[in-house]
Amino acid sequence: MNYDSKIDPSIPAHDAQTSYAADPLAQPAHERHSWRLITLAGLVVVAVLVGLWFFLHRDGAADAANAGAEQIPVVTVVVPGKSSVAGEITGTGSLAARRSMPVGSVGEGGQVREVRVDAGTWVRQGQVLAVIDRSVQQQSAASQAAQVQVAAADARIAQSNLDRGLKLVDRGFISKADIDQLTATRDAAVARVKVARATLGQLNAQNARLNIVAPASGLVLERNVEVGQVVSGGSGVLFRLARDGEMELPALLSEDDLARLAVGGEAKVTPVGSGKTLIGHIWQISPTIDATTRQGTARIALGYDPALRPGGFASAVIESGAVTAPMLPESAIQTDAKGTFVYVVDASGRAHRRAVKTGLVTAQGITIASGLAGNERVVLRAGGFLNDGDKVKTRLAADPAAK
Repeated sequence: MNYDSKIDPSIPAHDAQTSYAADPLAQPAHERHSWRLITLAGLVVVAVLVGLWFFLHRDGAADAANAGAEQIPVVTVVVPGKSSVAGEITGTGSLAARRSMPVGSVGEGGQVREVRVDAGTWVRQGQVLAVIDRSVQQQSAASQAAQVQVAAADARIAQSNLDRGLKLVDRGFISKADIDQLTATRDAAVARVKVARATLGQLNAQNARLNIVAPASGLVLERNVEVGQVVSGGSGVLFRLARDGEMELPALLSEDDLARLAVGGEAKVTPVGSGKTLIGHIWQISPTIDATTRQGTARIALGYDPALRPGGFASAVIESGAVTAPMLPESAIQTDAKGTFVYVVDASGRAHRRAVKTGLVTAQGITIASGLAGNERVVLRAGGFLNDGDKVKTRLAADPAAK
């Protein structure tokens, strides 16, 4: 293909370039398109740089605006008011018989021939619990009974001799001295009868003591004797009874708790391993405090129930009267080396430390025995991050008991 590409030799090269710059339309089409692309790209770069500048300065301005706000913390506060709380004291201990009665052999003892009761048996006063062999003792008693009859016969003969002598003395056949002798013989015979009868009574009483009997009505807790066993006064406890089946819980309590109780107070006792809750009453408060543990005992009387087993562990909740005081959740109460305290926000928005004394601990919170009137704004949370006098912003809690 043939074409002509000619340059006018009459026009210098630099003159041609100058004429293109002065008149873009005089430039070739491809050069005009390149200039438009370069211009458009420059405008886009400028727009991006301007947007980035505004974006960065906008965030900086927001940070500057928030910096002042972040210097004052926002805390949740609560106005506790006053609540009426039923006082409860919790104690623990081991169940026992209220009146435990150990029973043993009080006679000369012997071999056990029969045991008539077992642990868990109810008995009445005087009921025979066990029988001891008395074959030898019975023979002794029979012999003594015969001695009583001999003495009684001698006394009758002595009385008859005296009666005959009194009839003869008036006739002069015997002297008054003989009458005195007959009277003395009669009196001695009567005395021997009394001695024989007393000895017989003693033997019978000893034989009766060979029977081991219940000293009072109640429930047999222990049986420590078997048939064939040889027992005596030194054999120890053969049976143990709970009088009338009554039980008790000696609950161990602190000095402060004991001071809030009174005899007759109601208690709810729950034996371990049993879902039953039994109602009892305090019948005795320990007059002394253990010097080592600083605890005393409140003895709670309980009626018989199969769930109460002496030696078993049980817990007790004892009513100690109602208390009206401010109540706070545990999160609001702080403790350090100086004691227990809370933070109270004043009218100017500053948090101040205030010492308090805690009282009853319940599922709803802890009562404040002293230190608060109930109308203060108390910091509910984050008290551990505050210092006395810090400036704060407050937000009232919807539920004072919230934790």
